[in-house]
Amino acid sequence: MAELDLLRFIAALAVLAFHYLIAYASVWGDRPAELFPAVAPVAGLGILGVELFFMISGFVILMSAWGRGLGAFARSRLVRLYPAYWLSLAAVAALYGLTGAKALDPKLSPGDYLVNATMFQRLFKVTDAAGVYWSLWAELRFYLLIAILVLVGVTYGRVLAFCGIWLVAALGAELLGNPLLSEIVMPRYAPYFVAGMALYLIHKHGGGWLVWIYLAAAYVLSVNAAIERVHGRIELAGFRNMPVSDLSVILAITLIFAVMILVALGALRMRSRAALTALGATTYPLYLFHSTIAVALIPLLVGERPPLLVVMITTLAAVVLSYLVYAVAERPLQRLLKPRRPATPASAVPRETVPSAEAWPISRS
Repeated sequence: MAELDLLRFIAALAVLAFHYLIAYASVWGDRPAELFPAVAPVAGLGILGVELFFMISGFVILMSAWGRGLGAFARSRLVRLYPAYWLSLAAVAALYGLTGAKALDPKLSPGDYLVNATMFQRLFKVTDAAGVYWSLWAELRFYLLIAILVLVGVTYGRVLAFCGIWLVAALGAELLGNPLLSEIVMPRYAPYFVAGMALYLIHKHGGGWLVWIYLAAAYVLSVNAAIERVHGRIELAGFRNMPVSDLSVILAITLIFAVMILVALGALRMRSRAALTALGATTYPLYLFHSTIAVALIPLLVGERPPLLVVMITTLAAVVLSYLVYAVAERPLQRLLKPRRPATPASAVPRETVPSAEAWPISRS
């Protein structure tokens, strides 16, 4: 679905804008919001790009899990996540091990980097090698929950039950404040995943009243979670350095839900193009590598150059390098790790059973 490729890339750019224009004070040697006062209120909303990622993930992962067994689902996730992640981790280790870079340095031992290679470092209370890795822990827990659904079999009714139970459990964890339950059901992120899953049901089956109730409940919980996350950042940095109002957060979450609803209803359908496919492929490496590139480039470029020019150069470098990572390294590694399937002779396939490209439903794209 080309429209999802575009939205994923926009989400990555939003996160990049938040980091480059708001968050990376140690990289700039100054408060970025003071360098970019005109765009800081909008750039601050880029923190919610991850929430858009989570909603898209709920949609896409349910789509990819439908009709698959546990083994196929697990292999598809491992092949998708780990190659670019390992490359990113190697880049972080090289940056801090081989250069004098200090900004955002996690100060990890070689053993800590090895634990990071599992992507389960938070389970072992080991610091993330890069700050952006925090969201991968949420994604992994989502995959584990989906694996349970795949194990029992993905059907419309079971997905409805799964979403309902998860929303209730998330609300209960939020109210009870139980750390273990919160770690499992992720009350701050569950509404986005559930919303994405509900939207896929709407996309695939048209959706009934219960699906729309789930979506409405997820929206309310998402707004609350987003406001609290932004408040946490304001408490950490001060409103001057994170000039984002509650109203703007509500509007941003509303826009995210509205756009995703239009995608689910097919109102934003886009034809697949090479450029959109490339943007979608670049998204994951861009998310993983943009902080490393900022640490390497921004301190070298600041000084006589205008800060906005520095951001433009760094962003362009991040996008180009991320695409090269995908094309030259990630894609070959994915092909290497994918299980090989025996080729089926063309003569063995009855001609009338091979559908044309136009015959495939959109849910299989």
